[in-house]
Amino acid sequence: MSFDLAALRAETPACGRVIHLNNAGASPSPQRVLDAITGQLARESAMGPMEAADATRESAERAYTSAARLLGCGIDEVAILGSQSAAFQTAFGGVRLSAGDRIIVTPSEWGGNYVNFERAAAATGATLEVAPVDADGVLDMAALAAMLDGRVKLVALSWVPANGGLMHPAAEVGRLLAGSGILYFLDAAQAVGNRPVDVGAIGCDVLTTSGRKWLRGPRGTALLHVRRSALDRLAPPLVDVFSAPWSAKGGYGMRGDARRHECSERSLALQLGLGTAIDLALELGLDAIRERTSALAGRLRAGLAAIPGVTLRDLGGAERAPLVSFTVAGLGVAEVRQRLAAAGIAAGANGIGYTPLDMAARGLDGIVRLAPHYFNLDEEIDAALAAVADIARSG
Repeated sequence: MSFDLAALRAETPACGRVIHLNNAGASPSPQRVLDAITGQLARESAMGPMEAADATRESAERAYTSAARLLGCGIDEVAILGSQSAAFQTAFGGVRLSAGDRIIVTPSEWGGNYVNFERAAAATGATLEVAPVDADGVLDMAALAAMLDGRVKLVALSWVPANGGLMHPAAEVGRLLAGSGILYFLDAAQAVGNRPVDVGAIGCDVLTTSGRKWLRGPRGTALLHVRRSALDRLAPPLVDVFSAPWSAKGGYGMRGDARRHECSERSLALQLGLGTAIDLALELGLDAIRERTSALAGRLRAGLAAIPGVTLRDLGGAERAPLVSFTVAGLGVAEVRQRLAAAGIAAGANGIGYTPLDMAARGLDGIVRLAPHYFNLDEEIDAALAAVADIARSG
């Protein structure tokens, strides 16, 4: 499928103001998403928030149908939350750990997840262990298999880590763990929205992703997938009248779907915006999005590699995600980001806390990250390369 770039860019107000290459951080929403949000806010103002919720109930529920299509799961296996951190915390908060239990992660685990694993291990006597990776930074499947035993409670994987194009073999991990009883948590924040995702084929028990990144949804939205067979193993640490509704037959009872991890109070305006963003991704096609973002990222990598004073910091094997990381000799990542911003280019800059194990092992205190989306142009990639070259020369 070829994109109507002119139409997509015309519907993205940011495209007229900046070369936006920080899409792995937060991608600018299209006008249709903004209209869905502001339309609901206008209804809340005109009718009252609860009355507006009643008026748009069917539209709000369709967001779950769209999310289930996006992830390849049942509608009962998906929940909508206010952030990916909240999605992860409610799922992990339901894991019952004991002394001697083992949690296995990779060196590129997202820092926000890792700190929760550390705290839980310290509180329960569980151990937190790091699986080996190969020379490209990719999870060593044979080494992971050798680590597994009856004490392993959880394997966690950041499918596409935050600090570059590395992609771990998520489906291979799922096949390895199938039938073992070991919980499999997948952080898919940097995958959902730029490539097809099928949780059935992957085999994860839990998947989390943010709405604000590649899906181009609003901030304050996230998706949580909990596999049906894992639902009762992950009782949410906090419940309310929505997640544990009252039944006249027997008092309070937990919902029988993934929405037991939600609460009664949420922004329907943001939920409608997220559903609209997901529908756009499905309309464009995730295979087509992957093809375009991969091509743009490849152009960016090749160009950066040719600039004196610039060092690519990407890891990964044959296939890489559209996150491109680098450093510039003699300059801190915050300064490079600021200079790019002055040139009209939105970039990301990740500190060591984002992927602490990997960055510490490689002696890095930060990376600059450029992440093109399907609405970006070849000319914008070339302009970014020229700006980086100027910064490297002047630095």
